Amino acid sequence: MSKDPHKLNRRQFLKLVGMGSASAVAMAVLKPFDALANPKNIRYATQSGQQPLTNAMTYRVNHYTGDKVSLIGYGMMRLPQKDGQIDQELVNQEVDYAIAHGINYFDTAPRYCGGRSETATGIALSRHPRDKYYIATKMSNQSRNMWPIEESKKMYYQSFKSLQVDYIDYYLMHSVGGSGMKDFRPRFLDNGLLDFLLEERKAGRIRNLGFSYHGNVEVFDWLLDHQEQYHWDFCQIELNYVDWRHASTGRKKDADAEYLYNKCEKAGVQCVIMEPLLGGRLTRLPEEFASQLKARRPNDSQAAWSFRWIGTLPNVLTALSGMTLMEHLVDNVKTFSPLDPCTEQEKALLARIADDMQGYPTIPCTACEYCMPCPYGVNIPANFAYYNEAVNKKLLPLPDKTASDYRSRHNEYVKGYKKALGELQRADKCMDCEECLAKCPQQIRIPNQMARLVELL
Repeated sequence: MSKDPHKLNRRQFLKLVGMGSASAVAMAVLKPFDALANPKNIRYATQSGQQPLTNAMTYRVNHYTGDKVSLIGYGMMRLPQKDGQIDQELVNQEVDYAIAHGINYFDTAPRYCGGRSETATGIALSRHPRDKYYIATKMSNQSRNMWPIEESKKMYYQSFKSLQVDYIDYYLMHSVGGSGMKDFRPRFLDNGLLDFLLEERKAGRIRNLGFSYHGNVEVFDWLLDHQEQYHWDFCQIELNYVDWRHASTGRKKDADAEYLYNKCEKAGVQCVIMEPLLGGRLTRLPEEFASQLKARRPNDSQAAWSFRWIGTLPNVLTALSGMTLMEHLVDNVKTFSPLDPCTEQEKALLARIADDMQGYPTIPCTACEYCMPCPYGVNIPANFAYYNEAVNKKLLPLPDKTASDYRSRHNEYVKGYKKALGELQRADKCMDCEECLAKCPQQIRIPNQMARLVELL
């Protein structure tokens, strides 16, 4: 299969940017588009009234198209809510702030926010010139009833309508790998769907084609081993300083992030990063670790440490952050305007923290909510989040029942748990139906963990 005519070969790419090394380009801080660099050309004011800082944002260059992509991307999975609905006004304000400050990569999917994310994203972005942002969305046909190609095509065409666009910059096969090639083949190969997506790329309606990977490394390896046939433009993987060498620790994962990243780099496929903060867990570190980071860089958030570590890797095209709150957005803009890469000493510190964190019996939930809704109403992510917070605060594990402080610690845990979750959302409502198991990208044995939480109560 030949590449699209609008894509650049390696020689053209290096000539365009005027450097002799693609890795050097990847680490460079590049100037943004001229229209964005001039505040007079920005149609919408930022919420804070600050002057735009787009001339400071760090960018990476797409090796195939020459796109200048902000190193921080906006994940539209956890959009702000108001009265049970997406707060569109706040989404608009946050998107305006992001674009004004140089963020130009926005990632969504048909299934995010209960199926409402694409529409909200389209409303917010369509208020800006189309050439000032890149949209990434996905073929989220994980359900078997979506495997017939006509059903998958309906989802594909609906994305264009919801996003209000006539081309998609970055399109992904969503969450491949969960059940190995056994599910991947009927989802994308046997039904002709991958061939259809390749033709859509050739026609220009898809500018870059890739996949997001979770779970069984068999599929990941197969896809990259067929790079000469399919010419993947990018690959989305879970990566952070803990998963770098500990993704498979205590989990049914086949490979650590170090393996995934290195294989992508060897294949010449740039990485888009998901879960850079492990679903927020790396912003709520136990005090013994948080104090070490604060002592080194008192003005940096824990999130900034994670993003600086990721930004140090040259084959990262962009790292996604689900910036629900304006304060998250402002902090991330600060971190990447421009990026201050981690030193060798700082990387060694984060590696030690990652090693030490393995002694904490937390549940590796990233709050992606793919397991939801539970047919019995259990709020799975909220149960795990409360438990993990109790572990990080060293309230758990509870001491021996004969210990002098057992009763007080147990009462504190139970009281906080009942305050955090409604009666119908709690772990004891789990019926062990196992519907959630196939949906969990982290491959957590959710019913087993729910049984553990019930025991604690």
